[in-house]
Amino acid sequence: MADLDRPSVQEINISQEIRTSFLDYAMSVIVSRALPDVRDGMKPVHRRILYAMNDLGMHSDKAYKKSARIVGEVIGKYHPHGDSAVYEAMVRMAQNFSYRYMLVDGHGNFGSVDGDSAAAMRYTEARMSKISMELLRDINKDTIDYQDNYDGSEREPAVFPARFPNLLVNGASGIAVGMATNIPPHNLGETIDAVLAVSKDPEITIDDIMENHLPGPDFPTAGQIMGRSGIRKAYETGKGSLTIRAKVEIQEQNNGKSKIIVTELPYQVNKAKLIEKIAEHVREKRIEGITDLRDESDRNGMRVVMELRRDANANVVVNNLYKFTALQTTFGVNMLALVNGKPKVLNIKEALQYYLDHQVIIIKRRTAFELRKAEARAHILEGLRIALDHLDEVISLIRNSKTADIARNGLMERFNLSEKQAQAILDMRLQRLTGLEREKIENEYKELQALIEELKAILADEEKVLEIIREELTEIKEKYGDERRTEITIGGSDFFEDEDLIPEENIVVTLTHQGYIKRLPASTYRTQRRGGRGIQGMGTNEDDFVEHLISTSTHDTLLFFTNKGKVYKVKGYEIPEFSRTAKGLPIINVLQIESGEWINAVISIDEFSNDWYLCFTTRHGVSKRTTLAQFANIRKGGLIAVGLRDEDELISVRLTDGNKDIMIATKQGYLIRFPEVELRSMGRTAAGVRGISLREDDEVVSMEILKPGLQILHVTNKGVGKRTPEDQYRITKRGGKGIFTCKLSEDTGHVVAVKAVTGEEDIMLITIAGVLIRIPVEEISQTGRNTQGVRLIRLQEEEEVATVAKIEKEDEEEIEAVDETANHSSDNEQED
Repeated sequence: MADLDRPSVQEINISQEIRTSFLDYAMSVIVSRALPDVRDGMKPVHRRILYAMNDLGMHSDKAYKKSARIVGEVIGKYHPHGDSAVYEAMVRMAQNFSYRYMLVDGHGNFGSVDGDSAAAMRYTEARMSKISMELLRDINKDTIDYQDNYDGSEREPAVFPARFPNLLVNGASGIAVGMATNIPPHNLGETIDAVLAVSKDPEITIDDIMENHLPGPDFPTAGQIMGRSGIRKAYETGKGSLTIRAKVEIQEQNNGKSKIIVTELPYQVNKAKLIEKIAEHVREKRIEGITDLRDESDRNGMRVVMELRRDANANVVVNNLYKFTALQTTFGVNMLALVNGKPKVLNIKEALQYYLDHQVIIIKRRTAFELRKAEARAHILEGLRIALDHLDEVISLIRNSKTADIARNGLMERFNLSEKQAQAILDMRLQRLTGLEREKIENEYKELQALIEELKAILADEEKVLEIIREELTEIKEKYGDERRTEITIGGSDFFEDEDLIPEENIVVTLTHQGYIKRLPASTYRTQRRGGRGIQGMGTNEDDFVEHLISTSTHDTLLFFTNKGKVYKVKGYEIPEFSRTAKGLPIINVLQIESGEWINAVISIDEFSNDWYLCFTTRHGVSKRTTLAQFANIRKGGLIAVGLRDEDELISVRLTDGNKDIMIATKQGYLIRFPEVELRSMGRTAAGVRGISLREDDEVVSMEILKPGLQILHVTNKGVGKRTPEDQYRITKRGGKGIFTCKLSEDTGHVVAVKAVTGEEDIMLITIAGVLIRIPVEEISQTGRNTQGVRLIRLQEEEEVATVAKIEKEDEEEIEAVDETANHSSDNEQED
């Protein structure tokens, strides 16, 4: 009888109850539905589909079976949700435009990139793909944990062994409660390379991973990713936005018209809806110039053709297509995954490391399983060996026993055997008593002992575990790896605001005496033999010549120091690129220099720091040292770099770490060497102190930073040069007159440049006529201080060497001349 006195209704706080219930629901959706596990990259529904197929024996080498059978198995045993949810998830796993590496091998209509849905599951058939077998490899070797299904009647895997990094390879997308994930797919080979790199160097940086192993996502529909900044942000923070474009070709026809042909689409773009949208924009005249639009796609590939009017500019039409249609889309990266059952946003290195950690556990558990199995078998073999060694006694004991239990207990007691060993002896067939069978038992036992030692060594050594992981990942890469589909490229003008979108390449920047500047690829100039005539490097006026030549990078910062002691800053890629023979652009179009001001020194900087210094020297021999960090923020109008006295001017600036020797050389052939620390660090606008005391009519031509082992290279205006070991120049006090450094005459002329070299680099000589010659320093004779030197370049009458620049050696393929005609003429002149 019910207790009528007990209240049947309990009072609760409704807001607290809703909060608790909704949190439980949210966590259930997050953990059990929407988010992938970082270890195998699978959501529960995908894991259950593959596990059910594996359980049914639907392997890649078996016959296809009806999709309805798979769906029924999944919802009946593991996934208590609707059949459509399971079937749609399986369909996506079988679509080559949805998954980078399909996990289901579908047979029948599984949908299309036009948005067509798959046929009903009673019509389609499926089986596991070959690569999905790698996700479940070793699943029966105690490598993973199992958990109860929804009603406790079955057991299902909590995670797959996942012998390849599926989270990154196939990506994932899902919307949970209060959070969402969107991980792009990647190339299998590149992703495995990244895992291998992390396994070999746990301290590897994300920049190194991007630069050398995993440059970015690789979508199944290919396309183009515009720039690297979005990728870098996503890889560093776990969140970012990628701009993806279709692959578009413009074809010129014989009738003067053009065609726009689309062969690849951005990821997850519906082709049929895209074509409808283009047609709508053409009708509403947002996009003009298209006269015909048709889809010529077939089983050989995608092909959408747009024919244009004769007067239409194809590039303008393409840009409008990018602007108004899904030919250009964005992919919002949100690398959210479950780590130890909790959602976490991951950077690329964390994703790789968690997968690697999972593989370490898998290999250790598999090795432990194989060790237990080997030890159990070895235990049985030890019993059989004992029985064979005492064969007559064993047979007698068994013959005299009334029951099997008495025989088993007798064996255990007489020979100190375990129950399993005794049972194995009782189960042994008589043919095992032959000599050949006895030998097999001995050989098997020896092999097992060796295997046991090997397995124990693996478990005791983390590096051996990692080596096994590397070998097996490399095997998968070689078996299933393919070429990258998605191109990572540079976008249009809208994308050039981000420096990361500018390709980093070696360049040569030239600046003439009259102020014409340009940049060229470093490969423009090829190496020639000493004494060659050179090739024409820049077209100049009769009274102009190349004064500065700097080997740098498009991402480096160039500091321009003027005769008035001011400094200006510009990035390498901001300098306009011209052909080899072009004059270039006036420097006033790049820098806001004042009237009567010209560039007297240029230096390339990749990073500003207080640990580095700029050393300055003026024509009158005044020197100073200032920390590099003081030049990090330079406005467009420039800053004062050094305070100048009287009519002095700045001629040389060098970058140093603060612990080197300074060398100052003069026009009359004198040189002084003193420790850099004798120049105390001064402010940016300070004038400096005496570096060298000059003789009458002498002036400074060069200032260099010296360190032991270098050679000092002299070049005169008449094209004569030599190398001298730096140890022939003793260290003196700052402010002295210097020592004699080379013998000068009417034939040699005066000194125009003195460079500190290693002998491994090349030098570029530039004459006042703009002729350049590149010479390996090692070909220049090495002599003492009091010698003249050798002829470096044959000069025409009244021609002189204007300046000298050091050029780092490039690969042989990169130092060929751009113009074949120039190559031919210069080679002929050299032979003459």
